[in-house]
Amino acid sequence: MKRKNRITPVDIIISILIAGAAIYIVFRVKVGLNYQWNWAVIPQYLWRYDEESGKWVANLLMMGVFNTIRLSFWGTILATIFGTVTGLCRVSQNIFFRLIGRSYVELIRNLPPLILIFIFYFFVSDQIMPVLHLHDFLCTRSDATQQVCQIVFAPPEFFSAFVSALVSLAIFEGAYITEIVRAGIQSVERGQWEACYALGLSKWHQMRHVILPQAMQRILPPLAGQFISLIKDSAIVSVISIQELTFQGMELMAATYLTFEIWITIALLYLIMTLTCSLAVERVEIHMAKNRR
Repeated sequence: MKRKNRITPVDIIISILIAGAAIYIVFRVKVGLNYQWNWAVIPQYLWRYDEESGKWVANLLMMGVFNTIRLSFWGTILATIFGTVTGLCRVSQNIFFRLIGRSYVELIRNLPPLILIFIFYFFVSDQIMPVLHLHDFLCTRSDATQQVCQIVFAPPEFFSAFVSALVSLAIFEGAYITEIVRAGIQSVERGQWEACYALGLSKWHQMRHVILPQAMQRILPPLAGQFISLIKDSAIVSVISIQELTFQGMELMAATYLTFEIWITIALLYLIMTLTCSLAVERVEIHMAKNRR
């Protein structure tokens, strides 16, 4: 029987206290700081009307949102690859592979992500990218190719910094995904492993046809949660001038001095992105729970 949700007096009291606290904070900002609110100018920094094309185009804040989504999307894919490979190393019977997986997890999880970002930024951008000549290659491509690169990744002039930020985020998040993959594989019942041995399956076929399909159902929900975490963690790459949402907010605040309006707007934009992903994850979990019945 489904339990009905009822509003209790405690809920009403808590709601009144939260509303009162919000009103008090706004009052203190207005009176204590003598701050003049100006919300009317915020929409123009989200979208602007381009007279040349006759269309509404993204302005600074929405461009930051799109860059954050690009970083989060590609970062999740790359981190999943890192995490899956090292997660398999963590459960390997080979002590060398287990040592590699354990060292990666312990090293990355116990270092500040800011340190990793600076290391990869100065190393990848200054050492690896010039050797690969990717910047020169992209700049000599056609306008259509450069446009596709800008839409999917970043403009050619910011591509090296984008790759540095992407690799840094992927390696950092990959350490947590490694533990998710390891826990998912080790959660498969021992009887499934014994059945594989009884059938004479090789290690590769055991993992591919029996263990991983069962582990994936348990891995996907926390993996999706890690994607939400990556959206929030991507804000740290603003320190290397990646034009994601936080960086655009800092630039806009320095130019307009609209401190509270801009950061509240940025907080709401992050909240919209993470809540959308949370609702999608919830739907996935419900669907997977129905399939397991």
